[in-house]
Order: sequence, then structure tokens, then C-alpha cells
Amino acid sequence: MKRIRVAGIIPMNDGFALMHRVGVKKREDIQNYYAFPGGGLEENETLEEGTIREIKEEFGINVRVIKELYEMESERFNQKEYFFLCEYIDGEFGTGDGPEFSNDPKYIDSGKFIPEIIKKEDVEKILLLPEEIKEKFVNDIKQNNL
Repeated sequence: MKRIRVAGIIPMNDGFALMHRVGVKKREDIQNYYAFPGGGLEENETLEEGTIREIKEEFGINVRVIKELYEMESERFNQKEYFFLCEYIDGEFGTGDGPEFSNDPKYIDSGKFIPEIIKKEDVEKILLLPEEIKEKFVNDIKQNNL
């Protein structure tokens, strides 16, 4: 059975809220990159509920899901991933208290999780994973869809 992962695309301050992953030891190929905030669904959670919860855990902010933008399947990680455009409602960005910030030994090889806002014009200059979603995302930014 495939794992379901959800992620949010959150416009904020002329940019987008992304998670900067630094010093990731569990990946041999890439140790520093950016990712869309998100994670796996919990039992009986809808895709939208999971997205809202994950963003609250990672960034400390409340969002509203507007619509699904992208989806992809990853054989490498045996998962299906959904990416949702979200609207910032309230909360202080960078105050997330999810398990990745808890010094839980389970995350020892995951590196540091640093919430950042990347300006629209800088998105194409960073290593943002997954790359196939970055390509669609950058294209949508250039076409003023986001």
C-alpha cells in the first residue's frame, strides 16, 4: 500500500513558505535542500485536514486549503503526494512544534528543519524537491498563476 503524503504551497510576503533542510544525513545524494511543508496522513484524516495539521506543526501558522495544484507518485518512496495551494490565516511563522523540532532520536539523521520564506523570483535558483513539482511550480509562478 502506498503512503499518502500531503504538502502545502503557501504564498507569504511576496514569496512562499518553504522548509529548508540542512545537514540531512539519511540521504547520500543531497544533504541541503528546500521542501514544501507537509507529511504523511494520520488515520481517518482527509487530505485537507492533513495539510492544515502538518503546516501548523511545521510552521506554527493556520492556513486554509484553497485547491489541489499538483499530485505525483514516487516509486522510490512508495508514496502518492498531493500539493495544495493554501492561504495564510494567522499565527507566527516559524513557531512550529512538530516532532521534527523535538530532538526525537527518530529524526537524528534528518538534519535541521529551518522555516524560510523564499521570494518568488528566487524560487528557481534554489534546490527545491521534488524537482518535477518545482518545475511545474516555477512555471506557474512565471505565468502569474501563483
